[in-house]
Amino acid sequence: MRLGLQVPNFTWSDDQNQLGDTFGLIAERAERAGLYSLWVMDHFFQIRTVGPAEHEMLEGWSALAFAAARTNRIKLGTMVTGVTYRHPGLLVKTATTLDVLSHGRTYFGIGAAWNEQEHRGLGVPFPPLAERFERLEETLQIALQMWAGDEKPFEGKYYQLERPLNSPQAIQKPHPPILIGGTGEKKTLRLVAQYGDACNIFARLGHDEVKRKFDILRNHCQTFGRPYEAIEKTTLDSLYITRDGRNGSMTPAAAIDYFAGLAALGVDQAIFSLRNVHEAEPFEVLTTEIVPAVEKIVPAGR
Repeated sequence: MRLGLQVPNFTWSDDQNQLGDTFGLIAERAERAGLYSLWVMDHFFQIRTVGPAEHEMLEGWSALAFAAARTNRIKLGTMVTGVTYRHPGLLVKTATTLDVLSHGRTYFGIGAAWNEQEHRGLGVPFPPLAERFERLEETLQIALQMWAGDEKPFEGKYYQLERPLNSPQAIQKPHPPILIGGTGEKKTLRLVAQYGDACNIFARLGHDEVKRKFDILRNHCQTFGRPYEAIEKTTLDSLYITRDGRNGSMTPAAAIDYFAGLAALGVDQAIFSLRNVHEAEPFEVLTTEIVPAVEKIVPAGR
């Protein structure tokens, strides 16, 4: 089983001059701990479930490029890019650039977008939900066409690309893995089965609900003739891990049991944020106890 770290919060100190140093150190510690991937949100305002909108928020793809320069192995992804934020052709170029410069470490995390506040605040159009999903599907089609090296014009309902040239091409073949975020059963999971390489389900939904979502994904895969096993199943959660379980935190043993429970559902990669991510302690126990144990766990169905 693989573990990934999401960093959704950059408010660690009153001194913003330390933000870059701290984030770079987190990326380095995550890699040294043996974590498989590092993720940032693609938001421009802080989201309400994490903190006030005014709290610090780094632009996602620039932050990943910075992290790429501080690391050598760990995979890098957005959890997830809102389809409305960037023109699809430019987004594919951005993701490809990160893949080339990081020697093939990019995940292409994408979703239908939801945060109306930051759209309105920064002057980004926020179309209705149905249109956002239509735009998402066209963007996925454009991405696959560009990564296939197909330069013929793309004529969609919302996007028209006269020559979708993508040079240099991505290092990963056939393309960086596409992770489609969201748990919607009729549209999102259908798009995962049709176009994606990975899904992401909120672990806080509980084991029964996560399993039900996977079953729905399996049915969509059957519809498209896609092997269910070809889709990487990931979850997202927020954890608090310490060496001794103080203040209601998880001990290393409790964390290992938690990840084993997800693996039993068929989760291939458990992605999590850490409440104390700016401290050294959680990375120390990840390195010495948690990652070595979890790496030996085989997800159900593998």
